Amino acid sequence: MTIELNHTIIPAKDKWASAKFLADILNLEAGPEWGHFVPVKTDNGVTLDFSDSTDFGPRHFAFLVSDSYYANFRRERPGEINQLYGGRGVYFDDPNGHLMELITRPYGPVPQGG
Repeated sequence: MTIELNHTIIPAKDKWASAKFLADILNLEAGPEWGHFVPVKTDNGVTLDFSDSTDFGPRHFAFLVSDSYYANFRRERPGEINQLYGGRGVYFDDPNGHLMELITRPYGPVPQGG
């Protein structure tokens, strides 16, 4: 049996604003709306289905991105990145207080020759 994550539901105060916020950062598309969800589909086919809600706590989501993803050097306050496991990572809050993370290498031991 092969196991893959297909989708997850992310509660949001405004599903369109939240989906667009993340899609813009990751250079992806938000929508089209499906049922009462606004999906953001990642390159490996997983959808993050944003749904309007008022009762939720912050959650954590991590995304593996290529090294070609850069931070904007025009930030008013310089941010910090980590350099765990031979890659780079950064954390940021979305409009709902969820902690989002971008990483350039999966966490774990650095492979030989990597």
